[in-house]
Amino acid sequence: QLHLVESGGGLVQPGGSLKVSCVTSGFTLYNDAIAWFRQAPGKEREEIACMSAGGSNIRYADSVKGRFTISRDDAKNTGYLQMNSLKPEDTASYFCATAVYYDCSGPAEYDFWGEGTQVTVSS
Repeated sequence: QLHLVESGGGLVQPGGSLKVSCVTSGFTLYNDAIAWFRQAPGKEREEIACMSAGGSNIRYADSVKGRFTISRDDAKNTGYLQMNSLKPEDTASYFCATAVYYDCSGPAEYDFWGEGTQVTVSS
């Protein structure tokens, strides 16, 4: 069965850091772009970061640029999102998705999605 599993969410104080992970199951990450999305209650899903296969292309949403870093370890079939200087408005469910041969430019149709991990930023 092909799917993605996120982990690493939790409760963190404003200004703190958290790193979430996304591991593939049933397929390798090597030829896929990996992207991170988030969705807060009552808000639309937002793409916040994307990294192409091989890591040559990376893009961030303005809302997280300079604070979040996307990375990947293809040997472990795992993608990561390091989140620093967290703010209460970063509170959301964070999802990963993959798209084969996508270069993180233009529209994308993602092939697989995880079920999400909750990140709550609160004092």
